[in-house]
Amino acid sequence: MNRASLDKRPDEVATMFDDVAPKYDVVNDVLSMGQTRRWRKVVVEAMDVLPGQRVLDLAAGTGTSSEPYADAGIDVIACDFSLGMLKVGKRRRPDIDFVAGDATRLPFADNTFDASTISFGLRNVNEPKKALAEMLRVTKPGGKLVIAEFSQPVVPLWRTMYTEYLMRALPAIAVKVSSNPDAYVYLAESIRAWPDQDHLAAWLQEAGWESVTYRNLSGGIVAVHRAQKPAGPATDPAAGATALAANTGPVAKLRRNINRTTR
Repeated sequence: MNRASLDKRPDEVATMFDDVAPKYDVVNDVLSMGQTRRWRKVVVEAMDVLPGQRVLDLAAGTGTSSEPYADAGIDVIACDFSLGMLKVGKRRRPDIDFVAGDATRLPFADNTFDASTISFGLRNVNEPKKALAEMLRVTKPGGKLVIAEFSQPVVPLWRTMYTEYLMRALPAIAVKVSSNPDAYVYLAESIRAWPDQDHLAAWLQEAGWESVTYRNLSGGIVAVHRAQKPAGPATDPAAGATALAANTGPVAKLRRNINRTTR
């Protein structure tokens, strides 16, 4: 996969998401024909977390994916690199803890979360394999990971129809419902360039995750991968201090900005 062909730097991707944040959830519902909500429900069921446990929801955007956990009494951290998305989410759900952070340098210590998840955001990370390793680091031994991401339809005819929709119909619809149609052209291209189910499963294993499985949804348009961090003695949380310190300053500043603009 040649990610460079998408020709966007991480800061440009963040700005793109800032621009579409106000209508992002509505546009997603339209473009997915209402399927987004069903896909997210499958993710929550796969996480199978309990009240009192702590969950990292990475690439959480406006927090739509974090809401079911918060509503169930689960301590969820909604983390994203787009300040615009976080601002929208914080205004809508002030009870959820929104944290600005880079998926490749998470601002959390080792073994912090009982489970980690990322939905439809891994393909937008500049170094997705590094993000998988970071999620492994911050998840407790024996903890779970659930990833929902666009994938490759398993039936050839369906795959052809889906590709046509991505590259032709989706941008045309986005022109009518989105404030930044070009962003959805980029998103369509990122979906088409993303590796298939087996390749992502291999990446998870390479990163150190075990018991890797996946489930196809909507004929393989989306795949939900599950994995587990190897059980073992928990490492000292201070071992993640270097990564934590590298992010504390700017992350703290971003969080102050979020809180200040939503009061």
